[in-house]
Amino acid sequence: MDQKPTIAQVFSPVQLFVGGIVSGILVLCTIGFFIMLGMYLKGDNTYARNTGTNPAPSVVAGPVGEEEPTNVTVRPVDTKTDHIRGNKNAKVSIVTFTDYECPFCKRFHGTMQEVMAKFNDDVRWVYRQLPLDSLHSQARKEALASECAAEQGKFWEWTDLIFSETTSNDGLDLGKLPTYAGQVGLNVNKFNDCVNTAKYAAKVQADEADAQAAGARGTPYSVVIGPNGETRVISGAYPAANVEAVLREFVK
Repeated sequence: MDQKPTIAQVFSPVQLFVGGIVSGILVLCTIGFFIMLGMYLKGDNTYARNTGTNPAPSVVAGPVGEEEPTNVTVRPVDTKTDHIRGNKNAKVSIVTFTDYECPFCKRFHGTMQEVMAKFNDDVRWVYRQLPLDSLHSQARKEALASECAAEQGKFWEWTDLIFSETTSNDGLDLGKLPTYAGQVGLNVNKFNDCVNTAKYAAKVQADEADAQAAGARGTPYSVVIGPNGETRVISGAYPAANVEAVLREFVK
């Protein structure tokens, strides 16, 4: 009676070796697939947390400042050169580092407008630049444009308008900058010259250095400074209620 040949008799040693490797790879790929599927179904968001992107306020857990640095270094507020909203002489400051193309900054800008309506006399809101070039290619030019608007005394009018126009990352048409300049009452020719020559590039870079020294890893990034120099960090686009709770710790 003929006997069925064994695998060793049908395939050469080389073929058996290669087949073993291929089988092993297929097994590992299958295991990896199910691991990734399990992570996805559990809602693991490790990538988003580790890339410096800011979560939406709905996923923020715990009080503001939890696991945030409590003592940070921020450049002293200068009432002549800083962009300040509210009482310039207020004893409590909230310094916010922002990127004009960041959708979370847009959200937080609205939050801070709401907050300042309540704390306008007791808190000064200081705006500083932090364009994230690797994420938002247009943000630096928009930051420069805002400084050119400030040169003509229209920084906050400009900033309010830009955030109302920006709907997403890299959402602003840079070709409309002169139009926006006219809308807020700027001398458009002077504004264009200022932007095209990057007149305030050094000022933007100084703000970036200040943000890095303060521990910023993304935007928006805010530092509340109390009357005695004590600080609290608000990292991300927290809702108004959370921001107000922090400010009430310092406003007596």
